[in-house]
Amino acid sequence: MKIFIDTANLDEIKKAKELGLVDGVTTNPTLLAKQGERTEELIRRISKEVKGPVNVEVTGTTCEEMLKEAKVMATWGDAIAIKIPINHEGLKTVRALSSEGIMTTVTLVFSASQAILAAKAGATFVCPFLGRLDDIGFNGLELIRQIREIYNNYPSIETQIIVASVRNPIHVIEAGMLGAEIVTIPPAIIDQMMKHPLTDKGIAQFLEDAKKIGTKK
Repeated sequence: MKIFIDTANLDEIKKAKELGLVDGVTTNPTLLAKQGERTEELIRRISKEVKGPVNVEVTGTTCEEMLKEAKVMATWGDAIAIKIPINHEGLKTVRALSSEGIMTTVTLVFSASQAILAAKAGATFVCPFLGRLDDIGFNGLELIRQIREIYNNYPSIETQIIVASVRNPIHVIEAGMLGAEIVTIPPAIIDQMMKHPLTDKGIAQFLEDAKKIGTKK
């Protein structure tokens, strides 16, 4: 499983990179706005820091607008993936960009049927939102299972699954068990994944015992 970090904060990216946990980055307009920097400058800096794909989302609503944005964004780094929402204009854009060899991520996916269309359009990645489905009483993990099963049935499909809207470490575990290639994780969830009360207890005990050993003569 690859881990993308879901943030536009360069310090958070560097911190996760030190642990070998950054195979890529996902951003969106909301995350970028929080940083208070010009989008292009920030994405260029992130792209220099990260070897894997850096996802940047278009804001246009027509195919023409999205293509214009995407072709500029694609020059901001060596591995820019253009995030495009799943709708008619979005799929047209994905098809056009894919034919030009530009990586695309179809985002805001909430059904297996949408994931099928994204793959047929030539998307590099498809981004189902697990947590948001859970929030409204649906089983987000069931969506991941459906997409994985469908894609497995057709070896010609090269689209990879990026599980997004991750709310807790269990989501990461289950996504891995279902065979998702990538999970994009907020920094706070990475911190949760590292922690366990028994680990903390064990460390405290070892440190206490080490003090006793040090006092012996």
